[in-house]
Amino acid sequence: MTTPLDKVLYTAQSHTTGGRDGGAGKSSDGALDVKLNPPGSGKPGTNPEQLFAVGYSACFIGAMKAVGPKVGVKVPEDVAVDASVSLGPTNGGAAYGIAVKLAISLPGLDADAKKKLVDAAHVVCPYSNATRGNIDVDLVIA
Repeated sequence: MTTPLDKVLYTAQSHTTGGRDGGAGKSSDGALDVKLNPPGSGKPGTNPEQLFAVGYSACFIGAMKAVGPKVGVKVPEDVAVDASVSLGPTNGGAAYGIAVKLAISLPGLDADAKKKLVDAAHVVCPYSNATRGNIDVDLVIA
């Protein structure tokens, strides 16, 4: 079941050529312009998993900042999320999938406040909603 947008707030547009092995991707506004190469290849550039990790972690921090006032928790200035995106075969090698681990650092907050904030953010974060029920997402609160 899909959930349609009530209203479009922003649309990112990009153009990619060549794919993950020697390709390139660029956003329509020119703010992002990257070379692409396979994970672990040692070749210059990034890969889709790294881009997903940065996108998810940035989005999750934004979600915590959005829900913080609603749940009565002030997000620390030095909040950080270390994201790990793993790539591997699924269904006996018939397909490929990803799994995500977000290690969330919220210095100065007690355990209950951290959990309340992370749980609320996980409900509203667009990446969390896009991945929920589709891939493993492990939230680790530091």
